[in-house]
Amino acid sequence: MPEAGVDGIAAQFLCSAEALVDGGVGVRFTVDFDRRQMAAFAVRFDGAVHGYLNQCAHVPMELDWQEGQFFESSGLYLICATHGAMYEPDSGQCVGGPCRGASLTKLRIEEHDGKVFWVPEAPYRPAELAVGA
Repeated sequence: MPEAGVDGIAAQFLCSAEALVDGGVGVRFTVDFDRRQMAAFAVRFDGAVHGYLNQCAHVPMELDWQEGQFFESSGLYLICATHGAMYEPDSGQCVGGPCRGASLTKLRIEEHDGKVFWVPEAPYRPAELAVGA
């Protein structure tokens, strides 16, 4: 069972584990940062699930070129559709393009019992719990 995140907030179910295929389509979700809703995503790479804010380290724009499409054609790197920055899927480190050396903001993702969860950690909270907070 996934652990609780920040302030004891329960882990948020994202999708079934089988929905994420290595180098395939990712799942998008929304997090709250300082009462601002931000897009995030989870993908599978080399058998493990990884999650990030959906925001390029170069310019704060969403990465996916079509909804859920984060990988470049080989399935080895995440790519920003706007400026071509390429990121290692397991670390979020930019390895090519205008933000080389910078990183995506990593989120805590866990996989248990055939399900994928985001575990909220400060300063990010589930968007639905942030309304009126």
